[in-house]
Formats: sequence, C-alpha cells, structure tokens
Amino acid sequence: MKIVVLTGAGISAESGLGTFRDVDGLWTKYDLNDVATPEGFARDPALVHDFYNARRRNCQESGPNAAHHALARLEKSKAHVLTIVTQNVDDLHERAGSQAVIHMHGQLMRALCAACGARWDAPAVMHPADPCPTCAVPATRPDVVWFGEIPYAMDEISALVAASDLFVAIGTSAEVYPAAGLVEMAQGETLELNLKPSARANSFGARRFGPATEVVPEWVGEMLN
Repeated sequence: MKIVVLTGAGISAESGLGTFRDVDGLWTKYDLNDVATPEGFARDPALVHDFYNARRRNCQESGPNAAHHALARLEKSKAHVLTIVTQNVDDLHERAGSQAVIHMHGQLMRALCAACGARWDAPAVMHPADPCPTCAVPATRPDVVWFGEIPYAMDEISALVAASDLFVAIGTSAEVYPAAGLVEMAQGETLELNLKPSARANSFGARRFGPATEVVPEWVGEMLN
C-alpha cells in the first residue's frame, strides 16, 4: 500500500515545540508579519534571526516522541511504501529514523542565501552579516517558507497524494493552504489523526482523535498487523 502522511505542528507539540495557537508559546511573543514574512526580514533581519535562533535552540533541546518513532517504524517495516510530507520545519522525523520526508515549509536546520539560492546546514546561531559560503554575499536567511512564499515540492507532493492508496493527516489544523487542500487530491482512502477535529475533518473518510503519542502508535500498530 502506498501511504502519504501529512504532519503538522500537532505531532511535535508533545515534544515541547509550540504551535501558532499556544497561549504562551514562542509565536505569541512576536508579530508574524515581523518574523515570518519576506517583508519582515527586509525590515529587520536581526529580529528575524533572533527569532529563528530561539526556535533552532528549542528544537535542538527537544526530541522525537512516540508518534515520530511510530512512523519511522512503519517506514522501516517495508510493509507499506510510506512518504511523510511535513509542514513542520523541525527535524524530529529524521531524528526518529524516518528517511522519506518532504519538508514543504523548509527546514529550520538549513540556511538559504537570498542572493544566489545556495543552501547549507545552518549553524546554531545565525546573524545578518553571515556571508553565503557560495557567493559571499551577506544575504543568509533560514531555509523556511514564510507567509507569502510558495511551499517546496508541491508538484511532487500533489502527485504522491493523488497516487496514494491512503492519505493520512496527523496533527494539522487544516487552516493553512495548500496543505489544507491535499485531502481533496487524494483518490484513495483518507484518515485524520488529530487531538480534535480540524477545519477539514469532514473531508476525511475516517477520523480518530486523541494525543498524537497515543493515536499514531495505535494506528501504526494496526497497519503492521
């Protein structure tokens, strides 16, 4: 069976990585227009780097949880062909052992040159004056997709979802497009695993609700049996 799993912030929340909607989370301390848009970066690159340096540190201090590990087990089992499409910029899927991971919103642990497009592993702390290792221009930024930018690999993702036998969305609010519309591209079975119903819950053929660290391992166990 060909399975495409879409993961959102909810799968990493139990690892200590906050979502946009956490009452006291990191995002609430900043205006998204200042730290998550190209315009904000142009106005104050130091502020943006400070924000992502804090997110990078938070990610490095966290670890994959039972949901991440369960998906890695499913991939390694070879019982099915599994691709993870994640909206998350953290690297918890990879640290759990997953290899077939597509980061549609980029990766926190990678850097991007806004001048020449080069990409490389980001240092723990980035600064506006950091030169690009390829072109030497001080135009480095986190390799993440900001509001107003086009997510990565959408053609590949759309084709994978359309060809899948099962599309599963885990821990996503289904309020951010184009990820929220992927369920409409699925031709096979669809399943939502979430803490509570998402904005598109009724578009899924089946739904299960509860903490990701409980419902994901339970579902993976059924798939492996």
